[in-house]
Parts: sequence; C-alpha cells; structure tokens
Amino acid sequence: MNLKNAQQEVDTWIKEHGVRYFNELTNMAQLTEEVGEVARIIARRYGEQSEKESDKNKDLGEELADVVFVVLCLANQTGVDLQASFDKKMELKTKRDHDRHHNNEKLAPQPPKGE
Repeated sequence: MNLKNAQQEVDTWIKEHGVRYFNELTNMAQLTEEVGEVARIIARRYGEQSEKESDKNKDLGEELADVVFVVLCLANQTGVDLQASFDKKMELKTKRDHDRHHNNEKLAPQPPKGE
C-alpha cells in the first residue's frame, strides 16, 4: 500500500465510521499523545528505564500505526499529498545525504555486547 492509498483508506474510514475529522488542533494533540506512547515503550523496552509489568503487553507496532493514522488524518484535512511529499523528501535526502553518513565514526559497526 502506498501513502496515497493509505490517505484514501483513512478518509473512507472517517466518513463511514468516524463521523468527521477532529479539527487540526485536536489531531495535533492526539498525535503528540500517540508519539508519547511510542516513546514510553521505547524508553522502557530499549532504553534504560525499567519496564513496568503493565507496559510489557503494549504493542509497539500498534502504537506506531496510531501515529501513522493521525499523520494521515492531518495530511487529509490540510490538503497534503503525503505520497508526493514523501517522494520529494526521499529524493532530497538521497542527494543530500548520499555519502554523509559513511564516514561517521559514531555509526561504525559495534562489536556484540560482552566482547
């Protein structure tokens, strides 16, 4: 599925099940909330914070999908063709960053832990 199709699928869902889009400010707040949920999982599961028992069953993929859904809503209601914008961004990043990271010592392969 490409982003244009995903935008259409979200728009159809909103019209059939969601009554209408929340306004842009509400969706921005909702996006912030969803990103916070992703951050909580990452901080506890992959970072240095202890994972609470109540967090262990949280699905990172589901939370990331929530972020994508709200981003698609915002794109739809503000008239952004996310596929065109993404394609343009990837082209820009490819030209700008083609060799940028190859000599970054911070990105050198790390030996496995314990060696």
